[in-house]
Amino acid sequence: MQVTETLSEGLKREFKVVVPASEMDSRLVRRLEEMKGTARIKGFRPGKVPVQHLRRIVGRQTMSEIVNDLLQEQANRILQERGERAALQPSFDLPEDEAEAEKVLDAKADFEYTMKYEVLPSFQLGDFKSIAIERPVVSIPDADIERQVELLARNAATYTVKDGKAETGDRVTIDYVGKLDGEPFDGGADQGAHLILGSGQFIPGFEEQLVGVKAGDKRSLDIRFPDDYGATNLAGKDAVFDVTVSEVAAPDSVAIDDALAAKLGVQNVDELRAAVRRQLESQYAPLARQLVKRRLLDALDSMHSFDLPPTMVEQEFDAIWREVENEMKQAGRTFESEGTTEEESRGFYRQIADRRVRLGLVLSEIGQRNQISVSEQELQKALTAEIRRYPGREQEIYDFYNANPQALTRLRAPVFEEKVVDFLLELVNVTDKPVTGTELIKLNEEAEEAIGQAPDPTRAG
Repeated sequence: MQVTETLSEGLKREFKVVVPASEMDSRLVRRLEEMKGTARIKGFRPGKVPVQHLRRIVGRQTMSEIVNDLLQEQANRILQERGERAALQPSFDLPEDEAEAEKVLDAKADFEYTMKYEVLPSFQLGDFKSIAIERPVVSIPDADIERQVELLARNAATYTVKDGKAETGDRVTIDYVGKLDGEPFDGGADQGAHLILGSGQFIPGFEEQLVGVKAGDKRSLDIRFPDDYGATNLAGKDAVFDVTVSEVAAPDSVAIDDALAAKLGVQNVDELRAAVRRQLESQYAPLARQLVKRRLLDALDSMHSFDLPPTMVEQEFDAIWREVENEMKQAGRTFESEGTTEEESRGFYRQIADRRVRLGLVLSEIGQRNQISVSEQELQKALTAEIRRYPGREQEIYDFYNANPQALTRLRAPVFEEKVVDFLLELVNVTDKPVTGTELIKLNEEAEEAIGQAPDPTRAG
């Protein structure tokens, strides 16, 4: 066998491999000798099938298997001997001429092919201890706690039917039917629905038009769905809701005391306020984590600069670009309506692809050097979380991931990334900074604007 390096340029490698026909023939004969002991051929006893007969029947099929094995075997050997790691699976240029390919399968011609791959770059990891990051810690004002407790009290209130007109805070019981262009639409009707006026449960304009109604009243409400409404078939549309009021009830007074706390499942009102504080703080935790992670990745990106495997970058860019095109198509937007051009957008998202690949390689190297891995238990936890996103299709999703190792690998990647981020946050200089919830939201918005609202800004790769 002859292996000749034909290209070594940057991270690109290319080799011409020639396997003599005699070696291909020897490999085929050895494989057929192994097969004849178990081959079941009509007219021959087990183990007594002549190799030449086997060759006539399954020779080409067996040689195809030998070719596939040989490609992987030689790729592994070349990488091992050179001490290199391929960024992606090597690619192979095989004989395209059909007659030539048949000669190879018959072991009557040398097997010549070209192997190409890109190597993972070697780079020096930066000094993580030099990274300084501010971590926002949301401080919930006492006034916000009290407002939430008062809301819980109102939600826990009982109601007494009254004869007068409905006021803000009253509960109305209604039947309604929503119509577009005079025709009812799916999901736009209900009977015996309870609605607390002023609660914001319904779309803007609905509750306000019911202030002043009495039991037995019928109203036609003119409503315009918000432009960003979740159901795209309704977003921005004008609708009419025919409403019949069957009951108006006023809330009974509720004291904020230990009795209310017990009703809500805690021992006393102090524990109720503490539980509300924890609940409000937990709502901001994902935003704080996202901002800290973004700042950490920005620091890692700025301290590492090295050549990237072109194919990895291209694949990452293609994935991002498909996402961008799909989102624009679904939203009915164009590059022009966004104040840019396709060329400018491609350039921007190619930079995002570069960043993701670079950070992915950096995090992978950190994880490898520090023996960070994803346990089977952690992977199963991620799989369970993914399955729960598809209620009613749990078994289908479970079977899909079990049958697709690559899909399971995609679940492993973000878990690994988060573990490396946690590891780094123990090493870098993190300073906690108290902020309000509003300030935290603004910080995240500013960070998104700074990176042009690229998809998944906190994702490394």
